[in-house]
Amino acid sequence: MTATADRPCVALVAHDAKKDDLVTFCSQHRRVLVGCDLIATGTTGGRIKEACPDLSVTRFKSGPLGGDQQIGARIADGKVDVLIFFIDPLSPHPHDVDVKALTRLAVLYDIAMALNRATAELLIVQILKNQRVA
Repeated sequence: MTATADRPCVALVAHDAKKDDLVTFCSQHRRVLVGCDLIATGTTGGRIKEACPDLSVTRFKSGPLGGDQQIGARIADGKVDVLIFFIDPLSPHPHDVDVKALTRLAVLYDIAMALNRATAELLIVQILKNQRVA
């Protein structure tokens, strides 16, 4: 873990059509996420904070305005442990190149990455397991 010895840093990003899904996911897993340092792109982070006021979420700019790149910089600096990015594969995204750069950095720096709910659920189980061990 990179954020602190006991608190993993989880980056949260979602395409517009998937924001509700990510907010629901965070609500359902707030017991685990409250023990994490959370960072998110602007709109996504705002929606999560609104639905889950007990979660501390550091918000960056909106994805198209550079938020994806800000999270990518954190990944490159070794400050992110997990990327949860709920993508919408059925809609065009004008900032698709930024999205690809973010996922490329996650692969390059070998951090755990979930692009859908099924994989995110597995990462939450692992985070919970690590929290119990610590």
